[in-house]
Amino acid sequence: MDKTTLPSNSPNTQPKTKPKRRRIATVRNNHNDYKSNHPRKRNPKIQPSGLQKKIWLTIIEIISLSITAIFAIIMLLGHSASRLSGTSFWNNLLPFAVGILGLIVAASIFLIGWWKFKRWLSQHSEFLSPALSLVLMLLISWLVTHDQVTLTYGHFRTLVGGKAEAGRMTISHQVYAAYRRHDSAQLQKMIDRSQEFRQAIEEAARSFRIDVNLLYGIAATESSFNPRNSNDGGKGLFQITRVPTAAIIEAQKWLSLEKINLENHRHNTFVAAATFKHYLTEMNNDLFLGLLAYNIGPANGGLRFIMQQYGATDFTTIQPYLQTLPRDYPIRVLSYSLAFRIWGKEGKLLAYEEGNNAIHIQRIGIPGLHAGL
Repeated sequence: MDKTTLPSNSPNTQPKTKPKRRRIATVRNNHNDYKSNHPRKRNPKIQPSGLQKKIWLTIIEIISLSITAIFAIIMLLGHSASRLSGTSFWNNLLPFAVGILGLIVAASIFLIGWWKFKRWLSQHSEFLSPALSLVLMLLISWLVTHDQVTLTYGHFRTLVGGKAEAGRMTISHQVYAAYRRHDSAQLQKMIDRSQEFRQAIEEAARSFRIDVNLLYGIAATESSFNPRNSNDGGKGLFQITRVPTAAIIEAQKWLSLEKINLENHRHNTFVAAATFKHYLTEMNNDLFLGLLAYNIGPANGGLRFIMQQYGATDFTTIQPYLQTLPRDYPIRVLSYSLAFRIWGKEGKLLAYEEGNNAIHIQRIGIPGLHAGL
């Protein structure tokens, strides 16, 4: 029979499945071989150590840029306040407002530019962007240490502090003027005499958390470091007269004594420090009022009673009512305190009117009032 005429039910016409199974198995084997020779690429994951490093670099960059921005804003606003101070709308107020708007726009442009620049730097090294931000911070910090920046910072303080800061700056310049009038040779002799009492004064200042230069200034004003008993009843280095009972108790506690001897320089110093701290707290840490209260003591009911009687609120408003009381006492104390701070920082006294000394002394700052820059 012809092969082409085989019946449809012939065994030869049935599908052959076994070769197909072998083919599928072969394909699977080939696929497995391909997977073993070409491992699947997985998305890279940041390891914990790498993530921690990235976080720290970001923190350094943010802190550095923030400090840079803060210093830059202070200097720009202070400079603008100096140049545009006044009440004229067209000549002062409007240009200052436009300057603030320009500062906001400039800050926005800088941030956008920094973000793009950061992406470009990251293609080379992840350390470049934080390093550059650190350089900017160090650069502007170096600029801040210059004396000329002190004037700009002062204008910024006046701008933000308003009336209160303006009043304080006025009194501060009275202190600088008083320091300028001092005879440098006499000041140096007094500083030399103070060394005999240095240990007691520094110990008392630490105990009551008072700027040590303020205690030096009080002693210089009271006795010029020539301890004596005065005709008005003042005793010793700080010319102690009547003091609050609470101050005596505090001094006794720190000295671990039951009885105070005001002829003893150390006892005298601790009583003075406790008394000044007492009045400073009573005057809500207002330095001028604290010194004035220390000098007035309990006379006429004390400074607090006098202020309540006349409705005075600060050192400026109380001065007209003091009459016979020494209203310039805080100025004298702070001028001597300034001399001791200058001597401690520079190793010598500076003549206020020479060269750039005036600006440099203002940068050093008045003890208890200005921390300095």
